[in-house]
Amino acid sequence: MADFKLPANSIIKKGKVFPAATSTDNKTATPQIKKFIIYRFDPETTNNPRTDTYEIDLNNCGSMVLDALLKIKDEMDSTLALRRSCREGICGSCAMNIDGRNTLACIKPIAEVEGDVNIYPLPHQAVVKDLVTDLSNFYAQHASVQPWIQTKEALPAGKEQLQSKEDREKLDGLYECILCACCSTSCPSYWWNSDKYLGPAALLNAYRWIVDSRDDATNERLDDLEDPFKLYRCHTIMNCTDACPKGLNPAKAISHIKRLIVEKK
Repeated sequence: MADFKLPANSIIKKGKVFPAATSTDNKTATPQIKKFIIYRFDPETTNNPRTDTYEIDLNNCGSMVLDALLKIKDEMDSTLALRRSCREGICGSCAMNIDGRNTLACIKPIAEVEGDVNIYPLPHQAVVKDLVTDLSNFYAQHASVQPWIQTKEALPAGKEQLQSKEDREKLDGLYECILCACCSTSCPSYWWNSDKYLGPAALLNAYRWIVDSRDDATNERLDDLEDPFKLYRCHTIMNCTDACPKGLNPAKAISHIKRLIVEKK
């Protein structure tokens, strides 16, 4: 049997193969026009909010939605505002609502969207400009769970804080969070109570430190979270788990926190 080979530079996602970007000087290919309908908001103008429509020939564009956004910004409309950095689904900067779902533009294949591509900022957040939202409260909530190891006794100089393999495995599915805010901004409870409810992302990160065998502040962390709003506004709707672009399960982490609080009493 002949060896199976993927087309050069193809991208594999969830078992599907998406073609890589084609040469930008491909003048002979039949145009594949795709419309991108993008939310626009500029605090310095009065023509707000609105959507602008851009047409792109996919023969001359990369495979991901972020490629299209950068092509629009570089070649069509330099006023378009968005965040992006790593292009690899690691930094979380390009989180936005694409085709009705919160996700990362850099790992969202254009081919997954049927028809026009509708792009909006993360929902229920104050918009700074266009696709850029104000995440100050989101980051403050993450900081409030004190996301660092707390020990009651200083370690001897030159000694490492070791973990067993089993204890280390407890952190899998937690430490991978990239703080993109896709989960929290998909949660109805967070939409209505974001001033008090910490939200899925902050609570998943809180649980990451609660179960860390090297941390000595487990009881204090649980006491701080035992609050009608900080924790118990979660009604297990599961939007957070469905939205996470890293495949994490914030709802499960939140349920574990609730269980630990009960067991502690």
